[in-house]
Amino acid sequence: MILLDTDVLIDLALDRHPHAGPAAELVDYLERQPHRSFVAWHSLSNFYYLVAPTRGGQDAREFLLDLTRFVTVARSDTEALRFATTLPMADFEDALQVAAARACGASFIATRNTRDYAGSPIPALTPAALLAELTG
Repeated sequence: MILLDTDVLIDLALDRHPHAGPAAELVDYLERQPHRSFVAWHSLSNFYYLVAPTRGGQDAREFLLDLTRFVTVARSDTEALRFATTLPMADFEDALQVAAARACGASFIATRNTRDYAGSPIPALTPAALLAELTG
């Protein structure tokens, strides 16, 4: 199981060079593995508010809806929040990503920002590194 961090989705949706290519390759791979990948609940609103100004609100919503054909939204609850507050991570949003990954049983977190996940009990890999891990 894989949790996709918000930055991977934003890189793909906004075609941010040089990150969009590896993000697209990973997402394409995961599309062929339906419901083995997850996204955190809070990533959806973060994605929308960062992507909608560029792509438009309707397009951002359609992107997310299309994503749910093969990506599941990780469950979120009070326990997940409590767990996130105990993690030795400077960025609380990243701690919430880890809590979501734990809640869905993810083995890895796909993110461009691996450095901020140093305190994570779940390994964080870049999309390219994760794809190599999954297919290697």
